[in-house]
Amino acid sequence: MKWKKVVVFGCVAVMTMYTVTGCGSDAGETDTVQDVAATEEAEVVESTAVIVKVTAVEGDTITAEVGTLSSQGAPGGEAPEGAPEGEAPSEEASSGEKPEGEAPSGEAPEGEAPNGEKPEGEAPSGEKPEGEAPEGEAPSEEAPSGEKPEGEAPSGEKPNGETPNGEKPEGEAPSEEASSGEKPEGEAPEGEAPSGEKPNGEAPNGEKPEGMPGGEMPGGSSFESSGETLTFSLTDETEITVEYLQGSGEGTVDDIAIGSVLEIELDDENQAVSVVVRNLNAGGGFGGSDEVTNGTSANTVDTDITGETYTSAGDDENALRVDGANVTLSDITVEKTGGASSNTENGDFYGQNAGLLALNGAQVTITGATVNTSAVNGNGVFSYGEGTVVNISDSVIRTTENNSGGIQTTGGGTTNAANLDVETQGNSSAAIRSDRGGGMVNVEGGTYVTNGTGSPAIYCTADIAVTGATLTANASEGVVVEGKNSVTLTDCDVTGAMDNTYNGDSNENIHCIMIYQSMSGDAAVGEAYFAAEGGSITSLSGDMFYVTNTDCEISLKDVAFTLANDVFLRVEGNSSSRGWGTEGANGGDVILTADAQQIEGNILVDEISTLKLTMTNGTAFTGAINPDGEGGTVDVTLDEDSAWTLTGDSYITSFDGDTANITANGYHLYVNGEQIL
Repeated sequence: MKWKKVVVFGCVAVMTMYTVTGCGSDAGETDTVQDVAATEEAEVVESTAVIVKVTAVEGDTITAEVGTLSSQGAPGGEAPEGAPEGEAPSEEASSGEKPEGEAPSGEAPEGEAPNGEKPEGEAPSGEKPEGEAPEGEAPSEEAPSGEKPEGEAPSGEKPNGETPNGEKPEGEAPSEEASSGEKPEGEAPEGEAPSGEKPNGEAPNGEKPEGMPGGEMPGGSSFESSGETLTFSLTDETEITVEYLQGSGEGTVDDIAIGSVLEIELDDENQAVSVVVRNLNAGGGFGGSDEVTNGTSANTVDTDITGETYTSAGDDENALRVDGANVTLSDITVEKTGGASSNTENGDFYGQNAGLLALNGAQVTITGATVNTSAVNGNGVFSYGEGTVVNISDSVIRTTENNSGGIQTTGGGTTNAANLDVETQGNSSAAIRSDRGGGMVNVEGGTYVTNGTGSPAIYCTADIAVTGATLTANASEGVVVEGKNSVTLTDCDVTGAMDNTYNGDSNENIHCIMIYQSMSGDAAVGEAYFAAEGGSITSLSGDMFYVTNTDCEISLKDVAFTLANDVFLRVEGNSSSRGWGTEGANGGDVILTADAQQIEGNILVDEISTLKLTMTNGTAFTGAINPDGEGGTVDVTLDEDSAWTLTGDSYITSFDGDTANITANGYHLYVNGEQIL
C-alpha cells in the first residue's frame, strides 16, 4: 500500500490516499487527503502498515479509527530494571502482543482469542486495591509475601502455593493456616468462593484499581486513537492473519469485529492487501472491554431441572444461564450451535456467547450433562464473578471454535469439577481455562484434551488444583501459568506438544510448561507457583520448563519426566516482541525445589535471570548447568542424600553441599569461575 508519509504535529496524523475524518476537522466532515503542507516543522516517518481499531463492519467494508499502540508503563513511568522480587517489567512492545493463546495462548499459548488472548493493562505491582471481603464471605488477612490465596480443593488439598502434600516449599513464608489444612476462622463455608483480600492487597474479585483510566492497569499495550477514521474494503485476495498467544494462523473476515485492533496494508484504491488481527493482550486483541458485558441468554433457569435440552444460535447469546440462583441441573443437554461474538474479550472475560454461564453469585450443581458448542467464544461451562460456584461432575463437554475453553473461570468465580470428559478443537481454547480476574478451580479425575494452537490443557490466571486427571495438549504447551497464580498437580499425566511459535519466529521458545508474565492485565504481577507430585509430564517438543519475565517457585516430587530435547529448565529473557516486559530486563527468577525427584537434562539460566536450586531426599540430577560458561546467578544446594552427575562442564555461583555427592563423569564444576571439581 501507499502509506507513504505520516506527518505528526499536534493531534494531526496526515495520511496519503485515505478517507480521513481528522481531529481538527468539523464533526462529520470527511476529506480525501492527497497531501498536506505542515505549517510548522514536523518529522516525516516512513511506514508500511497502519494500526486501526474497528468501529463498524458492513460486509466487506470496514470503518476504523487510526491510531498507535502504546505501553501501559510501570508506576512512575519508569520500567523496572529487571524482574526481581516478583515485579515484571513493562514496555511498549512494537506489537504490543501477548502470547498466544491461552498460551502462551498462551492459551497462550494464550492466547486464546482468535486474535490472541488477553486484555490489557497490568496492575503496577500486581497489587489490587484494599477492601473488605464481600458480605457473608470470610475476611482474609494479607498473606505474607509470596503466599497465595487458598481455597479447598475437592480432595481437601490447597490449590495455592502449597505443595501437593500441603506443605509449603522450603523457603516460603509460613502459612497463616494450620498445618492440618483447617481454614482460618471465619472463612466462607465449603463450596463457596474464598473471599477477602488476596496477598499484597489484591482485590478479592480481581477488580481493577480505582483511578486508572478506563479501569486499565499499567502493563501491556493499548490502542490510542489519533481522532481520525478511515474506511477500507476487503477483497478475495486480502491476506488475513490472526495472532494467538503462542502463534498465529490464517483468518477470515469473521475474525474482524467491532473493537478489533488491526495492522493493515492498503493499496491505492483503499483495498486491504493484508490484515493482521493484533493480539494486544493474548486472548482478546479487541482493544479492551472496560464494562462487564455478558450478552444475552436464550434460556435462564432458577429452579432445579432434569433432562431438558437448551439451544442457542444467537449472536452474543448463551444457550443457558443461571443468574444468582441456587439450582441443580441433572442430565441436561446444552447446544450452542452458532452465533457470532461481537467482542472476544467479553466472551473471554464475562461469558458472552458461552454454552452455559453462571454469574452473580449463582450456586450451580451439574451432573450428567452434555455440552456442545460451535461458536467463537463458545466456552462450554463458564463460572463468572465473586461468589459464583459451579460444581460439575460426570459430564461431557465439546467445543469446536476458537476462544472456546472447556471449563472457564474468571472474575473471582469458583469451579469444582469431577470426572469430566472435555475436548476442544479451536485455537486459544484451553480445556481448563481461566482469564481476567481469575478465581479458584479444583479438578478431580477426568480427561482434558485440546487440539488447537495456543490451547494448553491448563491456562492459569487463577489458583488451580488438579488431582488424578489426564491432561493432553496436541498442538500446544501442556500447562501455562501467568503471573501471580498457581497450578498444583497431584498424580496427573500431562502431555504437551507445542507445534509452533509466534509467527514461526525461531527466536521464540518451544516448551511443555510455561511460566511467564504477559503484562496484559489479566494476571497480577508477582510470584507464580507450579507444583507437581506423582504422575508424569511428557514433552513431545521443545524444552520441559520455560520461565520468562516473572518470578516463580517450582516444587517437584516424584514426577516421571520424559523430555523431547536435552533441556529440562530454561530461564531467560525474551525479545519483548510479544509485550512480555522490556528486552534485556525481562528474565526470570526461579526457586526450584526437587524432593525425591529424578531430573535429567540441562538447566540454562541467562545473564538477566537467577536460579536457586535445592535438591533433597534422594533427588538425583543428571545434567549440566550453563555448560557454555555464561549465565546469571545460580545457587545450588545438594543435601547428603541427593546426587548430581555432570553431563557437561557446569558453571554456578554458589554451592552448598559435599562434592563427594557429585560424579564428575569427566567434566568440571566451576563456582564463581573457580574449578572445584
